Amino acid sequence: MTGAVEVLLPGVLADLAGGARRLEVRPAEATLAGLLDALAADHPVLERRIRDEAGALRRFVNVYVDGDDVRFTGGLAAAVPGGAVVQVLPSVAGG
Repeated sequence: MTGAVEVLLPGVLADLAGGARRLEVRPAEATLAGLLDALAADHPVLERRIRDEAGALRRFVNVYVDGDDVRFTGGLAAAVPGGAVVQVLPSVAGG
């Protein structure tokens, strides 16, 4: 098990985590996949908004680990060390 990771959520996703905008998660594996697996154990509905049925990140959800977009740092294999701050942001469409 790795150290605790702080997950920051916007209001629209916080509603799926009992209203919490900050979650402390202790993933078994120091990767984004490990973090999302741990998140799913406590907040399965929230995790389904982040990953699709195949387990891939949803196209319109952006995830940042310590400010770095995981799409450019390994996706689900991106390193998430203890003490990291992970921000989950759904894309906003409009014009």
